[in-house]
Amino acid sequence: MADPNPRHHPVNIEDEMKRSYMDYAMSVIIGRALPDIRDGLKPAHRRVLYGMKTMGLSPTRGYRKCAKIVGEVMGNFHPHGDASIYDTLVRLAQEFNMRYPLVDGQGNFGSIDGDPPAAMRYTEARLESLGDDMMTDLDKETVDFAPNYDETTEEPTVLPAPFPNLLVNGSAGIAVGMATNVPPHNLREVVDACIWLVENTHLRPADSDEAAPTRGEKLKQLIKLIPGPDFPTAGFIIGRSGILQAYTTGRGSIQMRARTTIETNKKGDRIAIVITEIPYQVNKKTLLERIADLVREKVIDGISDLRDESDREGMRIVIELKRGELAEVILNNLYKHTQLQSNFGVIMLAIVGGRPKVLNLLELVETFVGFRREIVRRRTDFELRKAEARYHLLEGLKIALDHLDEVIKLIRGSKTVPEARDGLTTNFGLTLVQAQAILDMQLQRLTGLERQKILDELAELLKTVERLHAILGSERLLMQIIVDELKQVRERYGDDRRTEIIDESGELSVEDLIAEEDMAITVSNTGYIKRTPISTYRNQRRGGKGRIGMRTREEDFVSHLFVASSHAYIMIFSDRGRAYWLKVHEIPDVGPGGKGKAIANLVSLEDGEKIAAMLAVKEFAEDKFIVMGTRRGVVKKTALSAFSNPRAGGIIAMGVEDGDAVIAVQVTDGKGEVFIGTRNGMAIRFEETEVRPMGRTAYGVRGISLRDD
Repeated sequence: MADPNPRHHPVNIEDEMKRSYMDYAMSVIIGRALPDIRDGLKPAHRRVLYGMKTMGLSPTRGYRKCAKIVGEVMGNFHPHGDASIYDTLVRLAQEFNMRYPLVDGQGNFGSIDGDPPAAMRYTEARLESLGDDMMTDLDKETVDFAPNYDETTEEPTVLPAPFPNLLVNGSAGIAVGMATNVPPHNLREVVDACIWLVENTHLRPADSDEAAPTRGEKLKQLIKLIPGPDFPTAGFIIGRSGILQAYTTGRGSIQMRARTTIETNKKGDRIAIVITEIPYQVNKKTLLERIADLVREKVIDGISDLRDESDREGMRIVIELKRGELAEVILNNLYKHTQLQSNFGVIMLAIVGGRPKVLNLLELVETFVGFRREIVRRRTDFELRKAEARYHLLEGLKIALDHLDEVIKLIRGSKTVPEARDGLTTNFGLTLVQAQAILDMQLQRLTGLERQKILDELAELLKTVERLHAILGSERLLMQIIVDELKQVRERYGDDRRTEIIDESGELSVEDLIAEEDMAITVSNTGYIKRTPISTYRNQRRGGKGRIGMRTREEDFVSHLFVASSHAYIMIFSDRGRAYWLKVHEIPDVGPGGKGKAIANLVSLEDGEKIAAMLAVKEFAEDKFIVMGTRRGVVKKTALSAFSNPRAGGIIAMGVEDGDAVIAVQVTDGKGEVFIGTRNGMAIRFEETEVRPMGRTAYGVRGISLRDD
């Protein structure tokens, strides 16, 4: 049956959903969430700045209520909720969010603690100088304008930013299926990079013997000039590998860390960790709550007090430690469990030519330079047209002044204005514009002084027109203007770097989180092992009874007892010539009265293997050796460094023949003597240097000859 309403068109619902979702996604990507690479702004930010410009809120004018600004922007340019517009305005003014704020706020604009800003009816704002400069030459047709949402006025599609705002202030946003997260940078460094690129691409001497830099060489030089992000909250960046990856590919991860100092109280018996700078976008209040939770849950022990002493002079978080605690260990635990150390995931995604694109550092700078070239060209073209129009008009006035009596007679003899205008064009060869200017001229312009002013202005305009023509006709002159204007921005707004980049410290290991102290390692004959801090045992006199060190079963007894650092390895050698590693801190601390844990549960011994020897090793030095001996008198020497790569399943330390077994192992310096004794009381002694170092799997050499009995 035919549809009675001809306006109804049947569509496939699947196709319609695809089309509608794509339209929605593109509107979010282009019109809301992602910044334009040219001015580094999203539409909401651009409209707030332009709205303030149209209100005349320049840096030299007074502040206006934010409610007024929000209403103006919402009514003319951004028909969305007032709360979202106010949030945008607030962010542009927050010094802990913007490396170089574009709005000058007065009142409560929020804090790094996450406190919300005061209501918009209480706060006031105006443009910062840098924000005002973002719109320099906006009235010179430097950028395109488009109708606003209800076509009652127009708004710029992009601002003629004189500096790369996307790099300088960064940007963050989540669109449909994509996101951007560009870190802020130091303005002076970014401008230096732009200047270098222009000078080495467009302003190279024509007779230069040096080859032009390749794209790879350009990128390397830009990375030298821009060593890394520069966050408004300062702090540290750990390592350069993440920065290099981000600048090379457009994506990377940068590790940030708080700036801390260690202070000692006046008595000298207490120390405190003082935090003065925290990573970018970390909420200070949340950070303090997290530290307090870790102390309460005993994840971090050793903190006695936590205070926030921040004031208008700057940030100061004080973490007092208990007596005897190591600040470095506590600090490493804080880095591991809190946002004192966090990562910034870089995604340098922006709108380029109406499409989202991930760019590397070179592409970002190149695109901005190309944008500035277009801005300067359009501005120069506009100024040329204005200058030529003014020159044309003044030429007509000069002709009128040169023939003043005839002109006055013609005008007085004309019955109407059109008749006078036609007479001027016919008799004096003037254009309609020139004729109209003569008719509009005030009588005071007829004085000799005014005539000289016109002649002087004509001469000046002639120079201006020639200069502007030269700029439009010379790529070098045009690019030199870009360099000069960038230098002006650098001189006016450039400042020192806040964020310090330090060498990579590597991943935090468990040892970084554990205080180093001596441990008594106790091993029983049946294979139980435990550790006990030496500090547990107190010094006793000669007649003291001592203290229990390990509880054992009746048939068991202690077979090994030695002292090792909590950061050391225990090397376990089996009778079959295999070696296993065990970190001291992995050995259970069950107190002096505990029996410990079976070694078989800590290392993967093979069936039937027995422990022959145990050694404490902290460093696998190149000049140290391990000397092993077997029941049949075989001796072997191997460099200690050959055991420097621990493996969970152990490795071969010595080849052992059937019927033989390793019985002794020692660490040596390679210069000592080897002493071997037999069951029957026979012994031999020789220089260790007589045994040459062998590989791990070698069987060794004869150390002593034994009789069959």
